Parts: sequence; C-alpha cells; structure tokens
Amino acid sequence: MTAPKQDQPIRTRKPSWLRRRLPSDPAYQQVSRLLREGVLHTVCQEARCPNQFECFSHKTATFLILGDRCTRRCRFCAVEHGPSGPPDPGEPQRVAGAAARLGLRYVVITSVTRDDLPDGGAEAFANTIRAVKERIPEARVEVLIPDFQGSRDALYRVLDAGPDVLNHNLETVPRLYETVRPGARYDRSLELLDRSRRHAPHIPTKSGLMLGLGETDDEIGQTLRDLLDVGCRMLTLGQYLQPSREHLPVDRFVTPEEFAQWKQRALQMGFQETASGPLVRSSYHAKELYSSCCQDVE
Repeated sequence: MTAPKQDQPIRTRKPSWLRRRLPSDPAYQQVSRLLREGVLHTVCQEARCPNQFECFSHKTATFLILGDRCTRRCRFCAVEHGPSGPPDPGEPQRVAGAAARLGLRYVVITSVTRDDLPDGGAEAFANTIRAVKERIPEARVEVLIPDFQGSRDALYRVLDAGPDVLNHNLETVPRLYETVRPGARYDRSLELLDRSRRHAPHIPTKSGLMLGLGETDDEIGQTLRDLLDVGCRMLTLGQYLQPSREHLPVDRFVTPEEFAQWKQRALQMGFQETASGPLVRSSYHAKELYSSCCQDVE
C-alpha cells in the first residue's frame, strides 16, 4: 500500500455516534429550492455542517451573507477562500423574504469574514437584522459575527441594529490559535465579547468551542473561565471534524459522555445554558438554547 503524503493526513474513521442517516423529508428539498431561487447561501452548505439535512428538514437554516468566499484561511473551515464581490444591496431583503416563507420565528445570520471591506461587513449585518425584523416583527434574530479586526465602530453598528443574541466563537484554546485560526487573535475575540456586554448589556452574548484539536482539559477550563469573565453566558461545545485532507486532522474524537460532563461543568461554573455534544454547532438548536436561557420563544 502506498504511504500517504505527509501533508495529507489519513482520514480517521468516524465513531458510531457521529454517523447520521440522511432524512428523506420533502421539507429538505423545499428549503434547498427556496435558497437556490433566492440566490442565498447558508453556512450549513458552505461549511459542510453535519446537521444540514436535519435542519433543512425542520425548515431552518443559518443564513450566510456577504458571499460564499472568505478572506481568511482558517485551517478548520470548509468555506472557500478567495476574492469576493461587493456586498449585494438586495441580499438583506432576500434573507428576510426567505425567513418569512419558511415561517421562521428565530433567524440566525452569519457571514464569511470580509477583511477587504472597510467595516468588515457590519453594515450588511445591520441591514439584514432590520430587514428581518421589519418583515417578521415577532422574530428573534441571532447574529454570529466575525471579529471585524477589532473595530469597535463595526461591532456597535451591529449591536445598534438590535439583534437578540450576539454570537462570536472563540473556536479553540489560545495555544492553538496560530495553528487553527491564523489571522485571528484570542484576546481580540474576548475583547469583542466584553465590548458587546458593556455597550449593549441587554443583548446576551454567546460563544463556542470545537473540541478534538489537541486541547487539554485544563486549557478548556481556562477558556471557559475567560468567557465568563467577559460576561458570556451561552456556550456551545462540539466535535471538530476534518472537512478535507487539506484541513487540520482530528486529534481525537471526544465521547458523548465527555461532552455531557463538560456541559455539567460549564453550568456549575456559571453559564446559564450550554449545548454540548459531538454534533453540536454554534447555531444548532439556537432557538431552544435562547429560549431556555433567556425567555420563552414561540
């Protein structure tokens, strides 16, 4: 057998708890068709999320604005890297229209990182938040934002548009940032969450980590304490999965039992709500997490 090249790690066979049967629900085709017709992207598709079939079948999706190409090259992410065009002024209304047609009452909006834009795409976030709330007044809106290269003004522009949740993922522990997230900085992401808490204390903040990249238990614990110190009270913990041979290999598969233990520990530490499991992603069951943490959502 020919040995694999050093820059192409062997794809580790997934354990049983990470294998999912694809649903045959017609709602999945309906959501896919609606997105195609609206010329819309979802992070579910672009990042190859393992939950996209389940979420589409339940008529939910995380809308990806500002194109489908990222200006950064994080080594864990399947979103394509490369140049992208200017923001589409019609996109906010198309997102709002799709959310209305899906009957959503909880809308999650994220974006690729756009370091090429003066405001990092903050105005596009603000416009999309306003468009959804105008179209569906009763809807809650959660935004999963990039770090805007530390711009205070960009962050405040998003917050002033009135999202119901401000989500920004740390993704991993500080020691692994240079390897996992080149172009990002751990302290800058913590500062963003702290600024959000201080500027808009009525908007809860949320963050998430991927496990299985080589982090230690002590490092996870310290990262959770860092999040609590900046006022973050909503947390997601999920398993890192290697999108392709060009991405970082999985260091280990964390068991469902370990995820359950981390959830219990996080709640004991002071998080109001935590979603923790192998297939948990930052926007997976976001409505339920918000509802149990903050208030009832119909």
